[in-house]
Amino acid sequence: MAPDSLSLDRILNDITTTTNLASLNHTLKNGLPKESRETILSSPLASNQDPLTILDMRQNTLGVLYIMSARLNTTNAPVPPNLVTNFCHNFLPEQARLAPERVTMLAKGIMRLASQHNNISWAVDPLQNLLARYPPDRSYLTTIHPIFLQTCLMANQPTAALPVLRHPIANISTALSDLTYNDNLIYHYLGGMALAVLKRWAEAEEYFEICVTAPGAVPAALQFEALKKLRLVQLISRGAVSPLPKYAHGSLSRLLKNSVYTDLINAYPQNTERLHMLLDKEKQAFSSDRNLGLVLQVIDRAPRWTLKKLTATYVTLGLGDIARVVGISSEDEVRALILSMIETGDISAQISASGTVTFSDPPPQFTKEEVDTVLYDAQRQSDVLEALELETARSKEFINKAVKSQDGGSWAANTEEEMYSLSAWDNDSMFG
Repeated sequence: MAPDSLSLDRILNDITTTTNLASLNHTLKNGLPKESRETILSSPLASNQDPLTILDMRQNTLGVLYIMSARLNTTNAPVPPNLVTNFCHNFLPEQARLAPERVTMLAKGIMRLASQHNNISWAVDPLQNLLARYPPDRSYLTTIHPIFLQTCLMANQPTAALPVLRHPIANISTALSDLTYNDNLIYHYLGGMALAVLKRWAEAEEYFEICVTAPGAVPAALQFEALKKLRLVQLISRGAVSPLPKYAHGSLSRLLKNSVYTDLINAYPQNTERLHMLLDKEKQAFSSDRNLGLVLQVIDRAPRWTLKKLTATYVTLGLGDIARVVGISSEDEVRALILSMIETGDISAQISASGTVTFSDPPPQFTKEEVDTVLYDAQRQSDVLEALELETARSKEFINKAVKSQDGGSWAANTEEEMYSLSAWDNDSMFG
């Protein structure tokens, strides 16, 4: 682009007159000096009109994306929030996919704008629409995913993330989004956090496990943090932990073995005295890990899992006997606990007028429709996995790496991907 054309007026003319979008994208991306591109895109028109009010959000999606993302990430170049919301509701995905790096800039800029206005909740809606409309379908991971989940957690709106989290990730395309290894880790870690806040324990466990077991020659720091939360979620939801899949990096288990979390697991659930001593001694460590809220829930549910273990040994027990075993001083509290567990389906029992508790095996409660739904979901997931396996097997990158691995090479995350420090969004108070 010639020097006389280095103005937003000339760029605006190109945006509104060029019909070849690939050519327009090349001009916007490479036709401006790299060191001044964002400044030029953020500059005002000669008439002082706002170009974003002149351009059509749909027909000129690509041009709006460049200008809006530049202004959202540039000091002293404000963007009216209503224009951002309007764009995220109306942009053409096909045009936006020509510039994936600008979509990432836009998502980050939306968070920046919300922070500047001290209203992070505002960012949830535009990011939600951006994420829903940008990828070809919900199975694709994009750079918007972790940004959106971070926003939901910071805004204390984890429920807003559920429509995204209920769709498992099955596709990754660097042509669609400028993804890094860390984006996958952060998305599933944040997904686990959002689900744990909502006490959807089984789903939270699945998300944390995906983060923990992501392949890499050296585990990332975030994977160790996910493992800690995975173990706590398992104790809350099932009263015990389960072995990691064999493909998980072995050093993660070794790291956890030498931590206070192993002491907690070994004492759980029956050694209530040891659990409370451990909490008093290691409270600062749990708090530093942003896990104190989860640990308190773990200890709070210990009597529930101690009681459940009794059902495997005894047919009848008195309320007083149960109280002594589970570490509760009041028979009324034990009665309330048993009734709560009966209501949630954790145990099947009856309490007599004399205070005798009779345990029994819970009756099956599956309807034909529920069984059919489970079988359908299993078949659908099997088809997805089979298609992924075939696609992976044809991948030139996979074949090259497989050959390299056989020759003694290894897959490794780069230094940036290995290092990760907890940020403000990892707020333990949400688990309280």
